Amino acid sequence: MACLIFVVSQFGSMRMQMCAQESTFTVVELNVENLFDTTHDTLKNDWEFLPESSHHWTRSRYWTKLRRIGKTILSCGMENVGHDGSEVLCLPDLVGLCEVENDTCIRDLTKRSLLRNARYEYVMTDSPDERGIDVALLYSPFSFKMLSWKALRVVPSQGMKPTRDILYVSGELLTGDTLHVFVLHAPSRAQGVRETNRFRLQVMKCMCMAIDSIRKVNGSVKILAMGDFNDGADAASLHYVYGYDMVNVSENTKGRHGACGTYRYQGEWGSLDHILVSRNLLPFVKDCRIHDAPFLLEEDEKYGGVKPRRNYLGPRYNDGYSDHLPLVLRLEWQK
Repeated sequence: MACLIFVVSQFGSMRMQMCAQESTFTVVELNVENLFDTTHDTLKNDWEFLPESSHHWTRSRYWTKLRRIGKTILSCGMENVGHDGSEVLCLPDLVGLCEVENDTCIRDLTKRSLLRNARYEYVMTDSPDERGIDVALLYSPFSFKMLSWKALRVVPSQGMKPTRDILYVSGELLTGDTLHVFVLHAPSRAQGVRETNRFRLQVMKCMCMAIDSIRKVNGSVKILAMGDFNDGADAASLHYVYGYDMVNVSENTKGRHGACGTYRYQGEWGSLDHILVSRNLLPFVKDCRIHDAPFLLEEDEKYGGVKPRRNYLGPRYNDGYSDHLPLVLRLEWQK
């Protein structure tokens, strides 16, 4: 697989080369924590993230956020250090993003931020979520030829607010195989875990109906699902998906710098973010890890240890990255 890489020197300069790791396919999942632009959408409740709001979400903070998301994504592929002190970076092939407001944000991210030379293409949803929150998939056209995509609307059950659409994308790999990808952001636990369990289950049922439909056409298709499930690996919603021969390859993953989950709440690590693959993809899984680069972390002064360096603490600007850490999955086709 020929993909673009960046070579970053010890002085911080960067150039693109072709990657020699032709057999490796890298997938990143990341909840970016409220990537909003600074313009009010009259159809959405986005008042919290405007220049005049309590969050003081200015253009300067917006562009800082974009640069930091770009830096996070790029760092997910940084693995090798050259003899001259340079770091060799293979760009991730697919990047699933949660908590993005609209096309403007993703266009700025891919075309005007640190990612502009990566030449990512993207697709994203336009959901009925009240705050305007959506999901997106960035893909490298050098390793993933998009064939089709669709936003799957989740029909709310009784008492359930309109939620994020599920993004479904199919693409051709350089092996000639087709990979079917789902990106989702399930309803939050804000109203209580037990009270909202059925809402998340509703989202999983919608996705699994689509998985079932795909398999009726071809029973041997390769499927990958990722996103913020807002549930742990043992939750009923995840077990429902496991029943469709999907395997959670991110379960029990850890970082290299102290992270034991993708999210930390009151001193306890947990993983609300997951990557699942169809069982026929398991032989190609090289590894899956939490990407906890030191710049993404800060000291947890109250509970000890480290925690994600988030962007906001309530309305207070924390000048960080995200309250979630990325998941990185590497597939190796030559198996």
